Amino acid sequence: MPRKIKVEFIENFLVVWNPKDGSKLYKMGFYGKPLGIAKPKIPEFNVPLILDLMEGVYLAEKKIITVYEGSEGKRVTLRKLRQRAKRLYEEFDGKYAVYHDFRNSGFVVTPGIKFGCDFAVYKHGPGLEHAPYMVSVRRAKSGITATEIVKAGRLATTVRKRFIIAVPDLEREKIRYLIFKWFKA
Repeated sequence: MPRKIKVEFIENFLVVWNPKDGSKLYKMGFYGKPLGIAKPKIPEFNVPLILDLMEGVYLAEKKIITVYEGSEGKRVTLRKLRQRAKRLYEEFDGKYAVYHDFRNSGFVVTPGIKFGCDFAVYKHGPGLEHAPYMVSVRRAKSGITATEIVKAGRLATTVRKRFIIAVPDLEREKIRYLIFKWFKA
């Protein structure tokens, strides 16, 4: 079994201090952001890699990373990492289920904050293409107004993306995806 990559938990982020390990993670699936490099042109870099907690939970679950915290280097369990993520992310369990589903299906998933959604989803990865999908995660019982759909559709059309509403059913371990395709009349 290959050695796990050592990651430090600081505040609400995870830091891969070793640039070779960070480059390796980035090459594996565009995980994280190299510190100070907005859009890396090559997957090798000589700076630390910053992971968000969503990525960290996924990579820890897949046994790719080991997370440590504090000056003593105390190990952070997957359970504790999930607890921290639940405090940081509203509706973490549902969002993580969607993140996990996309990642396990071979997609690259990044935060979608700049598009006003939960995730930007790529077939190949950032720098290789523009994200073809923007994903908003909703609970089944939460409503969505016609105005919200029109706003999302207009934004998606403007940035040339498909708008997807993901509705996770955690009890049944299923996710429904509603994909909107816009056309001119």
